Amino acid sequence: MIEMEGTDPVGTIARREGGTEPDYRRIGRRHLQFALAMGAWGGLDALLLRTALIAPELLPARTYDALFTTHGVTMLFLFALPAIWGFAYAVVPAAVGADRLAFARAGRLALRLLPAAALGIRAGAIGRLLGLEVAPVATGWTFYPPLSTRMSNPAVDLALVGLLAVVASTVLTAGCLLATVRRRRTVRWLDLDLFTWSVLTAAAMAVLSFPVLAAAAVFLLSDRLLATGFFAGSTGSPLLWQHLFWFFAHPLVYVLVLPPMGIVSHVVARFSGRQLVGRRTAIYATLAIGVLSFTVWGHHMFATGMDPRARIAFMYVTLAVALPSSIKAFGWLATLWRGTVRLTAPMETSIAAIGFFTVGGVTGVALAAVPLGAIYNGTHYVVAHFHFMLAGFVGLAVLAGAYYWFPLLTGRWYDPRLAALHLRLTAVGIAVAFAALLALGLAGLPRRAATYPAAYAPLHQLATVGAALVAVGQLLFVWNLLRSARSGPPAPVDPWAADGGPRRTTTESP
Repeated sequence: MIEMEGTDPVGTIARREGGTEPDYRRIGRRHLQFALAMGAWGGLDALLLRTALIAPELLPARTYDALFTTHGVTMLFLFALPAIWGFAYAVVPAAVGADRLAFARAGRLALRLLPAAALGIRAGAIGRLLGLEVAPVATGWTFYPPLSTRMSNPAVDLALVGLLAVVASTVLTAGCLLATVRRRRTVRWLDLDLFTWSVLTAAAMAVLSFPVLAAAAVFLLSDRLLATGFFAGSTGSPLLWQHLFWFFAHPLVYVLVLPPMGIVSHVVARFSGRQLVGRRTAIYATLAIGVLSFTVWGHHMFATGMDPRARIAFMYVTLAVALPSSIKAFGWLATLWRGTVRLTAPMETSIAAIGFFTVGGVTGVALAAVPLGAIYNGTHYVVAHFHFMLAGFVGLAVLAGAYYWFPLLTGRWYDPRLAALHLRLTAVGIAVAFAALLALGLAGLPRRAATYPAAYAPLHQLATVGAALVAVGQLLFVWNLLRSARSGPPAPVDPWAADGGPRRTTTESP
């Protein structure tokens, strides 16, 4: 399928099936609904975090530790992953010409595991709300020993079981998607669109990396419940956990980043009126990112006393990942250049995502260098870089996908004026919030701390203002989509045809 103006494959499937919702789209829609609910909960954690930092007398330091733990785990495992898999379920089978999902029962099981995972991961918070004698998990989202091995809180055990449920759900989903493309596609491999290639690569990475998290979680549970010595005691090493965790977690970052890259590639080509520039090169760049992501985990451990030769090796490999990522960014910009750009909601949101991708990439290159990485690893600089990529790029790319596929999957239009206001509030809020955190990091302020010198208060207050803008924007987004799903104007089968769709303007690029 060539990524340019034409009929969207999802619309083609909808026409062929006469409006009956196929199983894969139902599974995808429920993944997206689950992600929306968990995103709201994780976002509330973030607002409480910001409140605790500008008014520390309102919440104790232990509550702050619990909030940044549950915020991180919720947004990564219960929001971002289900949202990306939701789009993959809804779109990929149609994009490859499949009439149904391979191993659909496994896909349904993967969906049913998600609420169980949420109950385990959020058990501490749920128990506190119910008045039970259990505290929320306060280990940090990385669950580093020896802190995680010494805490007697049973919520830590339940959170680890919840992570095991996430692993099972993810591996089942990845297997379903890989099998669907392999067994049911009617499209040649090199004719697959960039979103499908990105999902395939992410699914393969998930199959290889998530079992490592499962093994590490089982070892940690064993240390906690059976007094084994994997990560604690005279026979254990906390560094073993870090190696296992980051060998999983850095591929996780690209599992979260690659499908949004595919969304941006699809949207930019669609609304530029031309094929994506360097399309085949972008496919190879996607595969290169997938391979290289398994070789760079050590840059998270520059401050742990790693052998200097290993640090240099990890530095060069990490810098090498910037090359295929840059190829993708240049492909997007070249496609926009001299294209007939239609500034629809998905297109504007994708352009904003490209901007944040650039900022996140540049700040990440600095962390890859051993001298700078060792200095800034424990500061708010890392928080800013991470959120520019995940909130700025991944978040906005997911929103672009929501705006693009909403009329295709529901048959109704949303309000483009509310979509434009939502984008502006979100983009400005992200820029303000994480630019402030970037400045705090450059000033050397440590992260993971509930208290800080008074001189840093203005920047923390500015970051909180940015977070509030983002929150208001998401309320508009949810209201717009919920109202439109019930009573929005009907959309045609191919709502984004050149002569249709709500758009603000059409511009000829120079």
